[in-house]
Amino acid sequence: MNVLELSEQEIQRRNSLDELRQLGIDPYPAAEYKVTAHSDDIKANFSDESDEKREVCIAGRLMGRRVMGKASFAELMDSKGRIQVYITRDDICPGEDKTLYNSVFKKLLDLGDFIGVKGFVFRTQTGEISVHAQELVVLSKSLRPLPVVKEKDGVTYDAFNDPELRYRQRYVDLLVNPDVKDIFLKRSLVIKTMRQFFDEAGYTEVETPILQPIAGGASARPFITHHNSLDVDLYLRIATELYLKRLIVGGFEGVYEIGKNFRNEGMDRSHNPEFTCMELYVQYKDYNWMMEFTEKLIERICTVVNGKPESVVDGKTISFKAPFRRLPILEAIKEKTGYDLNGKSEDEIREICLKLNMEIDETMGKGKLIDEIFGEFCEGTYIQPTFITDYPVEMSPLTKKHRTNPELTERFELMVNGKELANAYSELNDPIDQEERFQDQLRLSEKGDDEAMFIDQDFLKALQYGMPPTSGIGIGIDRLTMLMTGESFIQEVLFFPQMRPEKVIPKDAPARYTELGIPEDWVAVIQKAGYNLVSDMKDVNPQKLHMDICGINKKYKLELANPTVNEVADWVGRIKN
Repeated sequence: MNVLELSEQEIQRRNSLDELRQLGIDPYPAAEYKVTAHSDDIKANFSDESDEKREVCIAGRLMGRRVMGKASFAELMDSKGRIQVYITRDDICPGEDKTLYNSVFKKLLDLGDFIGVKGFVFRTQTGEISVHAQELVVLSKSLRPLPVVKEKDGVTYDAFNDPELRYRQRYVDLLVNPDVKDIFLKRSLVIKTMRQFFDEAGYTEVETPILQPIAGGASARPFITHHNSLDVDLYLRIATELYLKRLIVGGFEGVYEIGKNFRNEGMDRSHNPEFTCMELYVQYKDYNWMMEFTEKLIERICTVVNGKPESVVDGKTISFKAPFRRLPILEAIKEKTGYDLNGKSEDEIREICLKLNMEIDETMGKGKLIDEIFGEFCEGTYIQPTFITDYPVEMSPLTKKHRTNPELTERFELMVNGKELANAYSELNDPIDQEERFQDQLRLSEKGDDEAMFIDQDFLKALQYGMPPTSGIGIGIDRLTMLMTGESFIQEVLFFPQMRPEKVIPKDAPARYTELGIPEDWVAVIQKAGYNLVSDMKDVNPQKLHMDICGINKKYKLELANPTVNEVADWVGRIKN
């Protein structure tokens, strides 16, 4: 890395790194460091009444330091929290050589460095449980300084709170914003609890292909890639559904998968192009059973994560206590718009859309139009958990027709806080009906609907072998985590959300500068001074440019031969000419 790309602190840390090596200290040792305790354990199990000193070996980042002559206090952060360490010169340097304390600890260690400490636990005169260091070792040198977040009188200063930076540098976010780690620990608990619930029911966790020849199981625009060896295009899966149903055909009682899906669609506060979804399929069940099962599941998850079956999101208390409200979709639309769509044709629904001042186009079929109406006028209004049921056939190509109304299907979507959380069916297991539904989707695709489903011939073949009555559900793990943690943006519950490329400052190539007679060694210096494009130098005062670049040469100890003011003036003059 060019030294000109480094800050003063980064240069200083690299110098400290070199000095450590000169002292014979490996700043990145390979050997195992045996940790015997963590900060939370030490604090929880300390007893003032015990006469026996507890010996511990801890490790973590150096996050604070107060040097008071021959004794110091340090703050060490491990995976469980923070703990104070008391360090004295004569304890860690019992012999004549005091380098470890005087040079290494006081001068060459920086905030963010990893250290190991052996010692005993005690309580200081101020009442703080601490570790009295007997040994100290360097475990890893940090070359970039951490943001220093300060708090005084309940007010936080210099907080690392810019979303762009936080999402791009989640590793820093986790270090300096402790609440962020709690979100992801809760996410892990959500998934763990879900697994336990399914395992208790006797269902099997499985894995299905991510690269698929057909992007099936949902209506969405896929990502396309190419397999060189087979010379075929493949799709990143948009859903696990069709493969999981194949396993039901194959004789499994119940199967589930928690994994990534990919949809080449827009990004906003509740959508990311890759997201985690759980899909479950159980034989001999229907969507009524699945509603009851889902209520119990989500109530259990919320109780485990939050200690009670409710959560606060956007200032609203949401109760996950079963049972949830059930509401047919056409009734919901009638309730919110005044229009009854039951029995209406595509043209009639299109007319209603125009009356509602909606933006629609010719590619939208009946199902898509109904979906758009619901999304526009209904979806955002359901804050408390609500099962929206009985979707029209046109909206649900993989769902069984309703047992009492053949124009509808046995499907529900669970709405919470104005967004879809889950989607479930009494699964279509009639292979002839399924093929006809796929044909309908093909016609929509030909009209220009890029979210219409492909025809999966192999899946149809599987159905022809016979699939038992089955109910299935998909639950978005990211959105579920948002609800359990009270977060309003999906990016807050993803370690590494998808981001736009970082903006790069445009720079001219070195050749553009050397054409003006500027030595190549000075190009990086000129750009460091802020003249990233040759045109940036056009109207600059040559004397100012000379002072800027000579100052950088001195500051960074580049040891370049300084040009004269006249030489710099010639460079600038050639631009003008």
